[in-house]
Amino acid sequence: MRVISGKARGTKLESIDDISTRPTLDRVKESLFNIIQNKIESSTVLDLFAGSGAIGIECISRGANKAYFCEKSNMASKMIYKNLTKTKLEDKAEVIQKDYKKCLQMLKEKNISFDIIYIDPPYRDDIAVDAVQRILSLDLLNEEGIIIIETDDEKREESKLQEIKLNMYDLRKYGRVSLIFLNRKG
Repeated sequence: MRVISGKARGTKLESIDDISTRPTLDRVKESLFNIIQNKIESSTVLDLFAGSGAIGIECISRGANKAYFCEKSNMASKMIYKNLTKTKLEDKAEVIQKDYKKCLQMLKEKNISFDIIYIDPPYRDDIAVDAVQRILSLDLLNEEGIIIIETDDEKREESKLQEIKLNMYDLRKYGRVSLIFLNRKG
Protein backbone atom coordinates (compact mmCIF):
# COMPACT_ATOMS: atom_id res chain seq x y z
CA MET A 1 0.00 0.00 0.00
CA ARG A 2 1.56 3.29 -1.14
CA VAL A 3 0.67 6.97 -1.34
CA ILE A 4 -0.44 7.41 -4.95
CA SER A 5 0.19 11.12 -5.60
CA GLY A 6 1.34 14.44 -4.18
CA LYS A 7 4.09 15.36 -1.69
CA ALA A 8 4.39 11.86 -0.21
CA ARG A 9 3.98 10.03 -3.52
CA GLY A 10 5.45 6.55 -3.54
CA THR A 11 5.86 6.30 0.24
CA LYS A 12 5.04 2.79 1.39
CA LEU A 13 2.47 2.81 4.18
CA GLU A 14 2.34 0.29 6.99
CA SER A 15 -0.91 -1.61 7.39
CA ILE A 16 -2.30 -3.78 10.13
CA ASP A 17 -2.48 -7.54 9.84
CA ASP A 18 -5.69 -7.82 11.77
CA ILE A 19 -9.09 -9.18 10.85
CA SER A 20 -10.83 -6.06 12.20
CA THR A 21 -9.19 -3.72 9.66
CA ARG A 22 -8.95 -4.03 5.91
CA PRO A 23 -7.04 -1.52 3.80
CA THR A 24 -8.89 0.12 0.92
CA LEU A 25 -7.69 -1.57 -2.26
CA ASP A 26 -5.30 0.51 -4.39
CA ARG A 27 -7.63 0.39 -7.42
CA VAL A 28 -10.52 1.65 -5.26
CA LYS A 29 -8.32 4.37 -3.76
CA GLU A 30 -7.07 5.43 -7.19
CA SER A 31 -10.61 5.67 -8.55
CA LEU A 32 -11.81 7.54 -5.45
CA PHE A 33 -9.12 10.18 -5.85
CA ASN A 34 -9.81 10.55 -9.58
CA ILE A 35 -13.42 11.38 -8.67
CA ILE A 36 -12.71 13.81 -5.79
CA GLN A 37 -9.41 15.35 -6.96
CA ASN A 38 -10.94 18.81 -7.57
CA LYS A 39 -12.27 18.99 -4.00
CA ILE A 40 -9.05 18.15 -2.14
CA GLU A 41 -6.94 21.32 -2.45
CA SER A 42 -7.16 23.39 0.78
CA SER A 43 -9.86 21.10 2.21
CA THR A 44 -10.44 19.87 5.74
CA VAL A 45 -10.87 16.09 5.79
CA LEU A 46 -12.26 13.57 8.26
CA ASP A 47 -11.09 9.98 7.86
CA LEU A 48 -13.65 8.20 10.05
CA PHE A 49 -12.74 4.62 11.00
CA ALA A 50 -9.29 5.48 9.67
CA GLY A 51 -7.50 2.14 10.01
CA SER A 52 -3.92 2.79 8.82
CA GLY A 53 -4.83 6.36 7.80
CA ALA A 54 -4.21 5.81 4.08
CA ILE A 55 -7.19 7.87 2.86
CA GLY A 56 -6.50 10.92 5.04
CA ILE A 57 -2.77 10.74 4.30
CA GLU A 58 -3.50 10.64 0.56
CA CYS A 59 -5.67 13.76 0.97
CA ILE A 60 -2.93 15.67 2.80
CA SER A 61 -0.34 14.52 0.26
CA ARG A 62 -2.57 15.96 -2.48
CA GLY A 63 -3.01 19.37 -0.84
CA ALA A 64 -5.63 19.16 1.90
CA ASN A 65 -5.04 21.71 4.68
CA LYS A 66 -5.75 19.27 7.47
CA ALA A 67 -6.96 15.72 8.06
CA TYR A 68 -8.52 14.36 11.22
CA PHE A 69 -8.20 10.62 11.74
CA CYS A 70 -10.79 8.95 13.98
CA GLU A 71 -9.82 5.45 15.07
CA LYS A 72 -10.73 3.73 18.33
CA SER A 73 -8.15 0.93 18.05
CA ASN A 74 -4.91 1.64 19.91
CA MET A 75 -2.93 -0.52 17.46
CA ALA A 76 -4.41 1.26 14.42
CA SER A 77 -3.85 4.72 15.96
CA LYS A 78 -0.17 3.88 16.48
CA MET A 79 -0.02 2.79 12.84
CA ILE A 80 -1.50 6.13 11.72
CA TYR A 81 1.15 8.04 13.71
CA LYS A 82 3.86 5.82 12.20
CA ASN A 83 2.54 6.47 8.66
CA LEU A 84 2.24 10.22 9.28
CA THR A 85 5.85 10.33 10.50
CA LYS A 86 7.01 8.26 7.53
CA THR A 87 5.27 10.63 5.07
CA LYS A 88 6.36 13.76 7.02
CA LEU A 89 2.74 14.98 7.09
CA GLU A 90 2.12 14.96 10.85
CA ASP A 91 1.92 18.77 11.03
CA LYS A 92 -1.32 18.67 8.99
CA ALA A 93 -2.94 15.83 10.92
CA GLU A 94 -4.75 15.13 14.15
CA VAL A 95 -5.37 11.58 15.34
CA ILE A 96 -8.34 11.09 17.64
CA GLN A 97 -8.36 7.73 19.38
CA LYS A 98 -12.04 7.49 20.28
CA ASP A 99 -15.21 5.72 19.30
CA TYR A 100 -16.80 7.50 16.30
CA LYS A 101 -19.71 8.87 18.37
CA LYS A 102 -17.38 10.49 20.92
CA CYS A 103 -15.08 11.71 18.15
CA LEU A 104 -17.91 13.41 16.24
CA GLN A 105 -19.17 15.06 19.44
CA MET A 106 -15.65 16.31 20.24
CA LEU A 107 -15.26 17.77 16.74
CA LYS A 108 -18.58 19.61 17.17
CA GLU A 109 -17.40 21.03 20.50
CA LYS A 110 -14.21 22.25 18.77
CA ASN A 111 -16.40 23.83 16.06
CA ILE A 112 -14.70 21.95 13.23
CA SER A 113 -16.49 21.21 9.97
CA PHE A 114 -15.39 19.28 6.92
CA ASP A 115 -15.20 19.45 3.14
CA ILE A 116 -14.59 15.70 2.73
CA ILE A 117 -15.67 12.94 5.10
CA TYR A 118 -14.66 9.37 4.33
CA ILE A 119 -16.57 6.69 6.24
CA ASP A 120 -15.18 3.17 6.16
CA PRO A 121 -16.47 1.26 9.19
CA PRO A 122 -16.06 -2.48 9.66
CA TYR A 123 -18.58 -3.85 7.15
CA ARG A 124 -20.26 -6.21 9.59
CA ASP A 125 -21.05 -3.37 12.06
CA ASP A 126 -23.66 -1.67 9.82
CA ILE A 127 -23.02 1.80 11.31
CA ALA A 128 -22.20 3.94 8.25
CA VAL A 129 -25.67 5.50 8.02
CA ASP A 130 -25.71 6.16 11.77
CA ALA A 131 -22.41 8.01 11.35
CA VAL A 132 -23.90 10.07 8.48
CA GLN A 133 -26.96 10.97 10.59
CA ARG A 134 -24.72 12.08 13.47
CA ILE A 135 -22.54 14.15 11.12
CA LEU A 136 -25.62 15.96 9.80
CA SER A 137 -27.25 16.48 13.20
CA LEU A 138 -23.98 17.90 14.58
CA ASP A 139 -23.61 20.07 11.42
CA LEU A 140 -20.07 18.83 10.68
CA LEU A 141 -20.41 18.87 6.87
CA ASN A 142 -19.68 22.16 5.10
CA GLU A 143 -22.30 23.45 2.65
CA GLU A 144 -20.37 22.21 -0.41
CA GLY A 145 -18.93 19.20 1.44
CA ILE A 146 -19.13 15.56 0.43
CA ILE A 147 -19.40 12.28 2.31
CA ILE A 148 -18.08 9.03 0.86
CA ILE A 149 -19.11 5.67 2.32
CA GLU A 150 -17.11 2.53 1.58
CA THR A 151 -19.33 -0.53 1.94
CA ASP A 152 -19.77 -4.13 0.88
CA ASP A 153 -23.57 -3.76 0.80
CA GLU A 154 -24.61 -0.68 -1.15
CA LYS A 155 -28.24 -1.81 -1.31
CA ARG A 156 -28.51 -1.85 2.52
CA GLU A 157 -26.90 1.62 2.72
CA GLU A 158 -29.01 3.03 -0.14
CA SER A 159 -32.30 1.99 1.44
CA LYS A 160 -31.34 3.57 4.79
CA LEU A 161 -29.94 6.71 3.13
CA GLN A 162 -33.25 7.50 1.40
CA GLU A 163 -34.57 8.87 4.70
CA ILE A 164 -31.70 11.37 5.02
CA LYS A 165 -31.59 14.82 3.47
CA LEU A 166 -28.59 14.07 1.27
CA ASN A 167 -28.18 13.55 -2.44
CA MET A 168 -26.48 10.35 -3.62
CA TYR A 169 -24.72 11.78 -6.65
CA ASP A 170 -22.51 8.82 -7.52
CA LEU A 171 -22.11 5.11 -6.81
CA ARG A 172 -19.11 3.08 -7.92
CA LYS A 173 -18.71 -0.67 -7.58
CA TYR A 174 -15.35 -2.47 -7.48
CA GLY A 175 -15.90 -6.19 -7.00
CA ARG A 176 -17.52 -6.56 -3.57
CA VAL A 177 -16.65 -2.98 -2.54
CA SER A 178 -18.82 0.03 -3.35
CA LEU A 179 -18.25 3.74 -2.85
CA ILE A 180 -21.32 5.89 -2.24
CA PHE A 181 -20.89 9.64 -2.83
CA LEU A 182 -23.21 12.03 -1.00
CA ASN A 183 -23.69 15.80 -0.90
CA ARG A 184 -26.34 18.17 0.39
CA LYS A 185 -29.56 18.36 -1.59
CA GLY A 186 -29.73 21.51 -3.67
